[in-house]
Amino acid sequence: MSDVKEIKVMSNLRTANEIQARDNRHTLEQVFVCNLLGSPGAGKTTLLERTLAELTARAKVGVIEGDIYTTKDADRIAHYGVPVVQINTGGGCHLDASMVAAVLPRFDLARLDMLVIENVGNLVCPADFDLGEDIKAVVLSITEGDDKPVKYPLIFRNSKAVVLNKLDLAGFTDVNVSKLEQDIRAINPEAEIFQVSCRTGDGVDRWCDWLLSNLKQTGTAPNIN
Repeated sequence: MSDVKEIKVMSNLRTANEIQARDNRHTLEQVFVCNLLGSPGAGKTTLLERTLAELTARAKVGVIEGDIYTTKDADRIAHYGVPVVQINTGGGCHLDASMVAAVLPRFDLARLDMLVIENVGNLVCPADFDLGEDIKAVVLSITEGDDKPVKYPLIFRNSKAVVLNKLDLAGFTDVNVSKLEQDIRAINPEAEIFQVSCRTGDGVDRWCDWLLSNLKQTGTAPNIN
């Protein structure tokens, strides 16, 4: 009996989240929204820093930082002069749509082209919760091993883009990057795959160009004065 109650509670939570995500999507209909996912240490924040350095002259970008505790990531992002809001889950392993809805009024959405939501570091829970985004993108460090896509297929199946980070360390690991890409494509043949090094900046330009190409598909011109 307890198992049945637990399943019903989770079902209710997901239904409530889906309703709020739909409302978020309506609120954000003029803004391109990327839900950035990945493990702790995969390089999400460093990728975001590199992305902002490339894009802030070409588009108006806002950032929501999701973390369990602290404002360390938001403090890093604030150096790029973009509007940023930190959400601390206080122990929760993912953001949900209601958390995002609560902070949207803190942005001037009419002046944004893009909103990046850096989710809590986790390859499991965030994959299952729609925040009202246009796309999910997952960052995977090659130092995590080439078995991660087959072990955590949902997050790769749900992501429109996969950023393979820390390629500069490939020579110091046993990871098979070709196998990694093959497994990702077997799970999600439509995924865009980017090989980057956030430390050196290699490959980040292609990722940024792809983000901008998605922005143009929204039908809005970048808000550059």
